[in-house]
Amino acid sequence: MSLRLAAYAVCIEGDRVLLARHVSAEGESTWTLPGGRVEHAEDPFDAVIRELAEETGCTGTVERLLGVDSRVIPVAERRTPGEVPHQNVGVFYLVRITGGRLRPEPGGETAESVWTAIPDVAARHRSSLVDVGLALARDRPATGHLAAVPIGGPVRH
Repeated sequence: MSLRLAAYAVCIEGDRVLLARHVSAEGESTWTLPGGRVEHAEDPFDAVIRELAEETGCTGTVERLLGVDSRVIPVAERRTPGEVPHQNVGVFYLVRITGGRLRPEPGGETAESVWTAIPDVAARHRSSLVDVGLALARDRPATGHLAAVPIGGPVRH
C-alpha cells in the first residue's frame, strides 16, 4: 500500500469556502481544498500555510485543528495509476485568509482558486476531501475524527 501525509486548509468566509481547481497532467479538472503533501521533516501546521500560499497566492493563519481523516483508496478508484491501494492521511485545519490575492499556481497544477457558496459545492466535480473538510468544519468533533462522511455528487478520490 502507498501512503501520503497531507495537510489541507478549510478556509470559510460567511457561507463560502475556498476551493482550488487541480488539473492533472492528463487535463482532468477536480476541485479540492488548498493543501497537499507534507514534506519530509515538515510539520503539517507549517505545510498547510506553505501549500495555501503556493497554490492560491494567499497568506493565512491557522485558527484551529479540525481533525484527521485516513482514507484507503482501492486500486480501481485511484486517480493516478497504481498497482496497490493508496492510503491518504489528511490533517485538516481551519485557516483564515490574512492577505494576498487569488492567482493560479505558477508552474503548478492549481489552475485557479475561487470562493464558492457552500450549497454549490455539491454540484462540483470535486475531491472527496472537500466533503470531509466541510463536515469537520461544520461538526467540529471533539476527537477530531468523523464517522464515515457520506459523499455524494460528482466526487473523485
